[in-house]
Amino acid sequence: MKFPRSPYDREQDIVYFPRMTDKIRMHQCGDLPSDYHANLGRGFDQRCCDFLGVDYDDLAVQVGAGKSDAEVLEWCFEHGRRPAMADIFMWNEFLRKCGWNDDLSSRVRERLAGLGLSDRTDIVTIFDLIEVDEGRSPRGGKL
Repeated sequence: MKFPRSPYDREQDIVYFPRMTDKIRMHQCGDLPSDYHANLGRGFDQRCCDFLGVDYDDLAVQVGAGKSDAEVLEWCFEHGRRPAMADIFMWNEFLRKCGWNDDLSSRVRERLAGLGLSDRTDIVTIFDLIEVDEGRSPRGGKL
């Protein structure tokens, strides 16, 4: 099974954006695993669009037009906002730590239990969980 890129991947220093565009492309081609469909445009996708000040459906049209990630992100900057480097730093750190001692912590524990991985202490964030669930090693580890 093919999965979208890692949430840690970046476009112009912004984490998660390449994963979101991958999910859109895969969905448009019929290659996105079905259990990902319910969250398209929701969760981190919605947060990313809110951060950039654009509508998810409008962004998906840009992706569907065959634009590269860099071109889609530039479209976001033109039609939403171009965040300052300090804002990008805050975004990256916020998203990268989601699930660690916050309202998503119980979701991380529940998903780990569902995957039979309750004993894993190196998986503490949503990003780590995504990495392991998709067959990659967690990059964050203990914070």
